[in-house]
Amino acid sequence: MFEVDRLCVSYGQSQVVNEVSFQAAPNETVALMGRNGMGKSTLFKALMGVLPTRSGAIRLEGTELAGLPSHRRVQRGMAYVPQGRMIFPALTVMENIQTGLEKSGTNRVPDELFELFPVLFEMRHRKGGNLSGGQQQQLAIARALATDPAVLLLDEPTEGIQPSIIKEIAQALNEIRKLRRITLIVSEQVLSFALAVADRILVLERGRIIHEDRREDADVAKITGYLSV
Repeated sequence: MFEVDRLCVSYGQSQVVNEVSFQAAPNETVALMGRNGMGKSTLFKALMGVLPTRSGAIRLEGTELAGLPSHRRVQRGMAYVPQGRMIFPALTVMENIQTGLEKSGTNRVPDELFELFPVLFEMRHRKGGNLSGGQQQQLAIARALATDPAVLLLDEPTEGIQPSIIKEIAQALNEIRKLRRITLIVSEQVLSFALAVADRILVLERGRIIHEDRREDADVAKITGYLSV
């Protein structure tokens, strides 16, 4: 479904992502883990076309995406929940989700999105800026799902979220896979969350993938060591 091949991304003369390669199958969740400053968000921005790549390939169902602008990547089947959520605070919950429906040609929000996130239905007329951090994260995910993506990128979805909401988000992501057979790529620092949602865990350090485990074989102590400051 999704393939990244020897991807390099730079800020000026500083190379932040160094020949990163991985694949993700249909209906698979891959967690990319690492400490702050290890290149996770830079990688995600490059995958979505927010940042240019220096070299390497990004393929979705065999189609090369590197070099395409972000909106073209959305049209090809990618969606992105950025770090910090980036919802529209002055728009209502319903209006926020509807911004993701442009590709579908309708303003009707699919019922399954509110079934996944019932709190959003309850607050559908409330301004996005008046939601809690956890509710905003659920809104950002729902808005991305409204584009009906084949691949969903989630950058640090648990950042600043209370534990009870983290569990709800994990449950929703697992349910999404059952409903849609979607491929999820998650950037994360919370290992318990990664173990709850991911089929494979990759560890990124200084812009390189240095460790990979399947969830059932995960060396928790080793991964925890990589994540420690």
